[in-house]
Amino acid sequence: MSRFKAIIFDFDGVISDSLNVKTEAFAEMYRPYGKDVENKVVRHHESNGGISRYEKFRIYQKEYLGEKADEQKIADLAEQFSEMVLEKVVGSAYIKGVDQFIKSYHQDYDLFISTGTPTEEIDIILERKGLTPFFKEVHGSPEKKTNHVKGILERYGYAASEVVFIGDAPTDIEAARTNGITFIGRYTTSDAIKQEKNQIEDFKSFNEYLNTL
Repeated sequence: MSRFKAIIFDFDGVISDSLNVKTEAFAEMYRPYGKDVENKVVRHHESNGGISRYEKFRIYQKEYLGEKADEQKIADLAEQFSEMVLEKVVGSAYIKGVDQFIKSYHQDYDLFISTGTPTEEIDIILERKGLTPFFKEVHGSPEKKTNHVKGILERYGYAASEVVFIGDAPTDIEAARTNGITFIGRYTTSDAIKQEKNQIEDFKSFNEYLNTL
């Protein structure tokens, strides 16, 4: 039997195979500014999974376009981005085996989501995909993932050894390490994930894997 009582999932790249949807949306939004800017945006986005789109737009507008974008401009960009990706994320395939695991084991583990996607948007996505009933809590941006995890530990009284975070980005590693919980990397091209001790490619035998940790 696994020692874990709670599992915290990132969403894009862990539950939903939707990373390319967001990469292409960023590329499309900055394509009018030229190939150099588009490539910089894509490289930054791919290297900084888990950071909220609001933070990314602030960086892209200031550092790549030299524009002092106010918060209304950032909000408008984020809304445009949301309109571009929402339907595609809802329609994205699951990472292999994850939906079966969630539906089969939600009574054995307390399940949570911690994502860089805005909270209102991830709520819609989960509802549309029929996953809402399986999660005790769902947390998105603008709150940081480290705070998501801290709050979960405090509210439910878990020992750090009883909680595992599954992610595919440096922000996920940081959220786990800062709070002293176990991290499992869902293998991607991220160099940070490649260096992790615990890695999975999919969820086909995930419960058995948890029992080995």
